[in-house]
Amino acid sequence: MIYRDRYDAGRQLAAKLERYRAEHPLVLGLPRGGVVVGYEAATALEAPLDVLVVRKLGAPGHEEFAIGAMAPDTILVNTPLITELGIPQSYLADVVGRERKELARRERLYRGDRPMPDLKGRTVILVDDGLATGATAQAAVESLRRQGAARIVFAAPVCSTDGAAALAAVADDVVCLECPADFRAVGFWYTDFTPTTDAEVIECLRAANDRRIPA
Repeated sequence: MIYRDRYDAGRQLAAKLERYRAEHPLVLGLPRGGVVVGYEAATALEAPLDVLVVRKLGAPGHEEFAIGAMAPDTILVNTPLITELGIPQSYLADVVGRERKELARRERLYRGDRPMPDLKGRTVILVDDGLATGATAQAAVESLRRQGAARIVFAAPVCSTDGAAALAAVADDVVCLECPADFRAVGFWYTDFTPTTDAEVIECLRAANDRRIPA
């Protein structure tokens, strides 16, 4: 299945999440693209929408290659990979410090002075626009566990089989509309995969908040 764009993907994903409507879930989008997909899912489910900022910890000289990830109050690192690549602890400390600052900056940008909703005892649907390795999503799930979420559902329009398996080991449910054997990349499954801007994230959060559904 090829999605027209993230809004189209979100509307289709919402249909698969309908079974959680009665639990009055909180939808959390992973920025940037996951907030757009999450906006459509939250709208269809008449659920509140918020954002959970996560950051990849990239390898030296190859920042897109994850050696770990971080989310609020959570840092996950791939110790065997770090050892295999011979990455010094000084580099790891530097990248963690840098990404911690960027995570805080984005939280201020997207949420302003609004606090993170209270997750204790709640069903949380964590949404992204696609899942490749699952490194950042796993950090997000761990963060939600630490914040007391009762049930964590990870949802995405398209997932790699390995990524979905990794998430299934840590989340209570994984909802992927497509898990193609020939995954290639998330963007391959969208006609329009234009990078989501910060302004678009903020507008989706504002529009969701205007619906006045309490988080």
